[in-house]
Amino acid sequence: MMNDYVDERMLVANACRVLAVRGLVDDILGHVSLRVDDDTVLIRARGPQERGLRFTTADDILAVPLEGSFELAGGYRAPNELSLHLELLRRNPAARSVVHAHPPAVVAFSLTGRTLLPIVGAFNIPAMRMARDGIPAHPSSALIRNHARATAMADDFGTRPVGILRGHGLTAVGESVPQAVIRAINVDSLARVHLAVLQAGAEPMPIDDDDLADLPDLGDAFNDGHLWRFLLQELAEQRLLLYSGHQR
Repeated sequence: MMNDYVDERMLVANACRVLAVRGLVDDILGHVSLRVDDDTVLIRARGPQERGLRFTTADDILAVPLEGSFELAGGYRAPNELSLHLELLRRNPAARSVVHAHPPAVVAFSLTGRTLLPIVGAFNIPAMRMARDGIPAHPSSALIRNHARATAMADDFGTRPVGILRGHGLTAVGESVPQAVIRAINVDSLARVHLAVLQAGAEPMPIDDDDLADLPDLGDAFNDGHLWRFLLQELAEQRLLLYSGHQR
């Protein structure tokens, strides 16, 4: 299996590195998955030489069946929260990727008991739109390490592309790895702005309805494609980009 899905495994590995460079994960905590067919999911596993997400390699991305398996070859083990990924992929037929991360700003904001609001406009239109549609929260801070906890979390998140776990982190799903990663980055950005407003002693307020109606949907090519290329270039400049036959 190590020679299968070479490009896809490289893609997931680079996604892990992007999350680390962007500050959404620290050290060894967090994971990215990609469904490659009806029965197979690639996921960042923890190996005997664990070095953290910033240094994830394609060898750290292993295949698990959609029904789940924690024991893998070569001394690797699937994440304790594998159930989180598998449940969200089962419930969202269009979803191919799940990101689970622990951004400090999102964790801090989750502890305020507030809801992320569409308080920005052109600064980050995708974040505004997700907040306008509602970014749900799951009240438990426990590891999502079994089917029961994954079911409870997925029930709270419903069909939303992103959700927050109180005192824990965030989860994002996407039709591609770049889309899931960028959704996670946008939620982190929005949480940072909320915290900055609160720290300044002001009350975060949603943008004006007229402004909201005037903000265009710039499309996937702009929101995901252009930004993903920038994120990969950012990795390249730090000599952290992994290369395969082609990049996506």
